Amino acid sequence: MYVVHSTFKAPDNKADEVIAIYRNRSRKVDTAKGFVSFRLLQHHKRQGELTVELQFETKEDYLQWVRSQEFKDIHDLEKKYPDQELASIVPTVRQFEVIINE
Repeated sequence: MYVVHSTFKAPDNKADEVIAIYRNRSRKVDTAKGFVSFRLLQHHKRQGELTVELQFETKEDYLQWVRSQEFKDIHDLEKKYPDQELASIVPTVRQFEVIINE
């Protein structure tokens, strides 16, 4: 299992707007080879601190996704979001190999 976290800080007053965007996401990743799950995590104290968690069966499946045209299309749309404050957010991406999964 391969897990990727993309963590970013949105202004607290815009956290609900960002959450709504993810509730209405395109779901293109859901059909990617090896895709397992998508989660949006919100920090328990800092409302604007959000983490997108993706799980794939393998690192290779994840890399195939990020090299795909669908991935590029989604991220191009993000850059064109009308709220430039949100469009300019750059996440910190961390990648993990699952060692123990009980």
